[in-house]
Amino acid sequence: MHTAPAIVPADAPPLSVRRLIGVVSLALALGYAVMLFGTYLQGHFLTDRQGQAIANDFVDVYAAGRLALEGAAASAYDWPLHKAAEVRALGHDFPDYYGWHYPPPFLFVAMALALLPYLAAALLWLVATLTAYAVALRAILAERTGILLALGLPAAIWNITAGQDGFLTASLIGGTLALLERRPALAGVCLGLLTYKPQFGLLFPLVLIVDRRWTTITVAALVALASWLAFGSASWQAFFHWMPITGQVVLGEGRADFARLQSLFGLVRAHGGSQTLAWTVQLVGSMVVAALVVCLWRRRAPYELKAAALATGTLLVTPYVYMYDVVVLAVAVAFLLRHALERGLVAAEAAALAAAGVLILIFRYVKTQVGLAAVVIVMMLIVHRAIAVSAAMASSRAPAIEQTP
Repeated sequence: MHTAPAIVPADAPPLSVRRLIGVVSLALALGYAVMLFGTYLQGHFLTDRQGQAIANDFVDVYAAGRLALEGAAASAYDWPLHKAAEVRALGHDFPDYYGWHYPPPFLFVAMALALLPYLAAALLWLVATLTAYAVALRAILAERTGILLALGLPAAIWNITAGQDGFLTASLIGGTLALLERRPALAGVCLGLLTYKPQFGLLFPLVLIVDRRWTTITVAALVALASWLAFGSASWQAFFHWMPITGQVVLGEGRADFARLQSLFGLVRAHGGSQTLAWTVQLVGSMVVAALVVCLWRRRAPYELKAAALATGTLLVTPYVYMYDVVVLAVAVAFLLRHALERGLVAAEAAALAAAGVLILIFRYVKTQVGLAAVVIVMMLIVHRAIAVSAAMASSRAPAIEQTP
């Protein structure tokens, strides 16, 4: 007696993959929440034991916003004046300096936040950008698993503690790629807003031109142009005056610590290589990544793999990338998992993704380019899948060989 086989829809993803993502991500997110609460109680997050606001990267945004509201937007790029504004924002002095390196259009965001008291603005900044980031991943995976993935990626905890903009960058890149196929104009809006961090938009023009996404290109250009014209010439002159100085301090002299840079450039410099060698390695590596991504977009590969490669490539082609920026890797992983939910995930791939997560998680204890290593691992997984898909497609097109008895 034969039993009828269970009927499973052809497009139903393996339950084990979805459950694995959900359980692991939820466990990590809860662990981060407990850690943040404990850190807050100890006086090391948001406020110290005296109740004073703790200085982190958000203070540069808030101080720039206050200066812009006072009609002195150009002063945000003047280090001494900006540092004085940071001290006023916190209500007390602190030993470090958090520089404002963004183009003038980002002052819109800074001004809006500076309308609130400092701690309220810091919390709103984290909650709003985290929400946008989670929504973007939810759009990619088309289910709540995307939200859990957003919360569980280890880079998220480093972005929260730093008060940085990794969530915003990831939401704009994720939004661009999630909307590109069905809503090209909205994708262009997201891409145009990404110009607040131009180093992460280097690959997009190449890919969009190759793929003939003219609507997205046009809208992105218009949004970028409109926002860039919004502030007067004084702010732009200050931005272009201080930009090479910032580059020399960070990339030339390494005052922000080369080991913190999660790039090929940072890897070479952190391990004693010269600046010339570091730029050479970065340039060659960027060209290889750009060629790989463009080649993939020219082929008939699944969109999920193309999008994953582009998101990963944005982190590899720039020398100026920190651990909080590695939040963008969640966009690539989301697209990779979307492909896996349809076709299955092998144990080796799950292990590789776990290894990438562990590398990011141990950053505080291993001050080297562990974030770069995690990004490379994900790119290798994408390439491996793309090769496998290409081989399967070639095999299916091959004519059957009839054998004669």
